[in-house]
Amino acid sequence: MTQTSTTDGSASLRIALFPGSFRPFTAGHADILARGLELFDRIIIGVGVNAAKSPADTDAILEPIRRLYADQPRVEVRAYSCLTVDFAAQCGARFLLRGVRNVKDFEYERDLADINRQLSGIESVILFSSPALSAVSSSVVRELQSYGHDVTPFLP
Repeated sequence: MTQTSTTDGSASLRIALFPGSFRPFTAGHADILARGLELFDRIIIGVGVNAAKSPADTDAILEPIRRLYADQPRVEVRAYSCLTVDFAAQCGARFLLRGVRNVKDFEYERDLADINRQLSGIESVILFSSPALSAVSSSVVRELQSYGHDVTPFLP
């Protein structure tokens, strides 16, 4: 793993938090994560839990992602229920890894990156989705599932 020096001379890993609801974790998410591993020493997939918004079983979201990355020591999967920048600080992450599929996503992520930087100084790294995956979203996959369609082509 690559290490960078800090101002006090100690070594630190480049840790990124990849936050989201991941309901479900799609092939697009997996692609962003794989490409993020080229940039960061460690990535924490942070599954945001908001009981008021999503009463989903947290373990049902976490476990498939953990199984997917069980053999990847540079990836950790954790749930959180606080502000994303606060969770990033708890994890020692200096970066947020985000993916965008289109202009609408980009504008939202740009504004969020600006707010997060003002709040905490954290830097957002935004990767554009691979063209073949740009139409894949968790909400589309959930809708297809609700109508009984096979969604395996959209999942890692």
